Amino acid sequence: MGSPNVSKILVIGATGYLGRHLVQASIKLGHPTFALARPITSSHNIEKINLIQSFKNDGVNVLFGDLNDHDWLVNLIKKVDVVFSVLGHEPSIQLEEQTRIISAIKEAGNIKRYFPSEFGFDVDRLQILEPAKSVLAIKVKIREAIRKEGIPFTFVSSNFCCSYFLSRLGQVEAAGIPTDTVFILGDGNTKVIFVDEHDIATYAIKAAEDERTLNKILYMRPPANIYSHNELISLWEKKKNITLKRIYVAEEEVLRKINESPQPFPFFYAIAHAGFIKGETTNFDIDPTVGIEASQLYPDVNYTTVENFMDQFL
Repeated sequence: MGSPNVSKILVIGATGYLGRHLVQASIKLGHPTFALARPITSSHNIEKINLIQSFKNDGVNVLFGDLNDHDWLVNLIKKVDVVFSVLGHEPSIQLEEQTRIISAIKEAGNIKRYFPSEFGFDVDRLQILEPAKSVLAIKVKIREAIRKEGIPFTFVSSNFCCSYFLSRLGQVEAAGIPTDTVFILGDGNTKVIFVDEHDIATYAIKAAEDERTLNKILYMRPPANIYSHNELISLWEKKKNITLKRIYVAEEEVLRKINESPQPFPFFYAIAHAGFIKGETTNFDIDPTVGIEASQLYPDVNYTTVENFMDQFL
């Protein structure tokens, strides 16, 4: 699997929301792939057990271990060239555990690239409200630690994941796509960027050996996937040949929802407020000294458009 010159890739958090896509993309692009997961316990659902088995069937080196075991982690990292961390923010202490990965990478001394747990907004320049603010502040601290230690990095800013936001038409509290009434945060005209999880993984794995992405932020802005909330709803209405009743939620009301909604909604309202009202995925131009755009770097990737992504819900 892969030539001797192809980077060996380790994915930490391999069975998670994005981790599984990174493992699959790594295999597909010919990398010897290592997947680190928590030891299987009786509480693991059958889907996770099946996922791990499918990894093994694809030739992935599946490892079970604990980030607290420093020596074990150092020895594992010495076997690979690139490390991806895709630890979730529930609980946010998982993000802080990346300090263990950083110190193991520093000691191992062989890693060509580290991709920390990012895959969202560009946290260095983001303006966002609590409770998301303190969670994403951990990502800022991790960036600072990586730079301080001189570890070669790529930070991935992949904006909004299609699966979460498009499957509910940008609704925070809905379980699926509304059939009659749709809530729009703000005026609905702010542009937002959506990227399919498979494409996030493909772009990220391609960047792992690319000198152009070394010590840069990899922004994902596929041009066909930049929509306002109003445009997204109009697209769906056209596909379904329906008209939804649009209710516009003023920013003051969104702020109230952030403060008063039951868990886990305040976090997601804060994310949606930053994207759909403040325009935090689109309100800046990429500074070429710090960042580079993925769909321009890799025009060969036939990314999933928002229009095509929505067809699965018809």
